Amino acid sequence: MVVYVLYSDSIGRRYIGHTSDLEKRIKEHNAGRVKSTKAGVPWRIIAHKRYSSRSNARWIERSLKRSRKKLHEFLGL
Repeated sequence: MVVYVLYSDSIGRRYIGHTSDLEKRIKEHNAGRVKSTKAGVPWRIIAHKRYSSRSNARWIERSLKRSRKKLHEFLGL
């Protein structure tokens, strides 16, 4: 599983998610097929990291959404 952070220059926002197929998921985001990211097309990957299990990836995704400090660490800021 991969946890990823996208950024939209058009709306100046980030999106955090997880998936087993990053390439396919980015295409879905940029095709406007994801309701929560439809308004920000196009999106670009600003960070991603692979995890061994879905439960780990979901836990990391939630922690990144809750903590700006953890998000900045994930992004290397």
